[in-house]
Amino acid sequence: MQGLSFEYKSAFLLFLLFFLCLKFCKPKLKALYFPNAAKLYKSAKEKSYLFTLLKILTAFFLIIALASPIKKDEYQISNQKGHEIALILDASGSMREYNKFDIVKQIVLDFIKKRKNDKIGLTIFADFAYVAVPLTYDKKSLINLLQRVEVGIAGVQRTALYEALFLSTRLFKHSKAKNKVAILLTDGVDNTNSIPLDVAIKSAKKYHIKVYTIGIGVPGGDFNPKVLQKIAKETGGKYYNATNTKELQEIYKEIDKLEKSKFKEQKYVKKEYYFIYPLSLGLFFLLLLLIGYRR
Repeated sequence: MQGLSFEYKSAFLLFLLFFLCLKFCKPKLKALYFPNAAKLYKSAKEKSYLFTLLKILTAFFLIIALASPIKKDEYQISNQKGHEIALILDASGSMREYNKFDIVKQIVLDFIKKRKNDKIGLTIFADFAYVAVPLTYDKKSLINLLQRVEVGIAGVQRTALYEALFLSTRLFKHSKAKNKVAILLTDGVDNTNSIPLDVAIKSAKKYHIKVYTIGIGVPGGDFNPKVLQKIAKETGGKYYNATNTKELQEIYKEIDKLEKSKFKEQKYVKKEYYFIYPLSLGLFFLLLLLIGYRR
């Protein structure tokens, strides 16, 4: 991230115009002379100083706003090897047991940090599925959001596994990457019937997505291994079973060694605009100035 900069630096030339006008564009008023003029002159002079200060403050903040202060985040994607990866995480109520979701989250966060040249997306599912983050190079935003995801964010009663897989495949609809990967992690079985399994698999095959499935816990007890094996086999991926933290870490390490695909060199710039703050101050001082003139 760079420091604060200004999008329209030429706006600062208005300061020169303002001070020239302040000095040479004074109104010519008719003079009246009467007794005690010295006291009135002193009062008028003090008021004039106040008005001048308000004018300067108004112009200062309005010109700053016009120059548009911004902060930039630049992402340089070189001609290196990378993936387009959809992370699909089960956040149903059962993932709260034995602190499973927090353990999974830490391992996935570590996985994301290692994939520097990849576009990564995130889908969360429980009672329903939703795409939390589309495919992006912005790892910082992805990590910040994942750190805030907790069990219950999509309900706690059901497991919309097939719906999550189907939604994640749609992330690759316009993808031109050679290697498209989805990593599906769950400790349960689909019980929403919102999307048929065959439809989800067909969509993954349509976009040539290799799905790696990870079952957490006891096969046949916590999840259906046949379903996860079917998804992996038909899409060219691989099925895994993890019963403890170490096994899960090893699974993500193995997936991390996937063959890379090339991306063209691209530069992404994320901008944050801060003009609203000087604009608000400028309008505030302008209002004070108008009130002073009316009195």
